[in-house]
Amino acid sequence: MASIFTKIIKGEIPSYKVAENDKFFAFLDIFPLKKGHTLVVPKQEIDYIFDLDDNLLKEYIAYAKKIAKAIEKTIPCKRVGMSVIGLEVPHAHIHLIPLDDIGDMNFSNEKLKFTEDEFKSIAEKIAANV
Repeated sequence: MASIFTKIIKGEIPSYKVAENDKFFAFLDIFPLKKGHTLVVPKQEIDYIFDLDDNLLKEYIAYAKKIAKAIEKTIPCKRVGMSVIGLEVPHAHIHLIPLDDIGDMNFSNEKLKFTEDEFKSIAEKIAANV
């Protein structure tokens, strides 16, 4: 059965897309820790990031870097943090989170809420900087 991320990539479930290429897809987390919290996923459905082929993993990190740089240009922050947990969805994914404090990456923090228009605006602004 396809993961929720595969369904998002295929357009079966709507998302706030930031960018994509032939191998990767980046979109806003709908339960963000910070404004601009973005998920980057490979289009190939692989559960565990360290099961990715070495070359694909290198490309994945380079693509995540490109998205992180776009987030930095868009969202005022000290830097963008990267987290790979991979327990909640069985599809490899990188969280890119704008940071001002180390506590900003605490996944126990209350999630932010944005309207659909706010999500669209954030995604469009990041996309313009990719």
